[in-house]
Amino acid sequence: MPAIDLKALQAILDPLLPGLLGVKLVSAAPDKVVAELKVRPDLCTTGGIMHGGAYMAFADTLGAVGTFVSLPPNARTTTTDSSTKFISGAKEGSTVTGECVALHLGRTTQVWQTTIRREDGKLCAVVTQTQLTIPG
Repeated sequence: MPAIDLKALQAILDPLLPGLLGVKLVSAAPDKVVAELKVRPDLCTTGGIMHGGAYMAFADTLGAVGTFVSLPPNARTTTTDSSTKFISGAKEGSTVTGECVALHLGRTTQVWQTTIRREDGKLCAVVTQTQLTIPG
């Protein structure tokens, strides 16, 4: 498998919702994706805590990236379902890290699980999603 061009992947994300959110890829492989997200005021709910929808969009992006880098030629992907468990909050001004690992890499579906942690390592959320592989 050819090396994954992280800069090219980031360039795909930047003009889309992940870019608007501020998702910054750290590493990407066919079985694991790591990224960071700065918790800005516009990503928060009252009290300066990261909004649940921001967690979910961050995790969905990482699962989609993982699937994308392992797709067969000309195929595309979409999320079919997602489950989020919120554990603790991340404060405005901090940075969260998402680590997304493949639980299942099948021919037609992939299942990814993302753990999102605060800077102190405390778990904020766990998101499990299924990605459908759509042949080209």
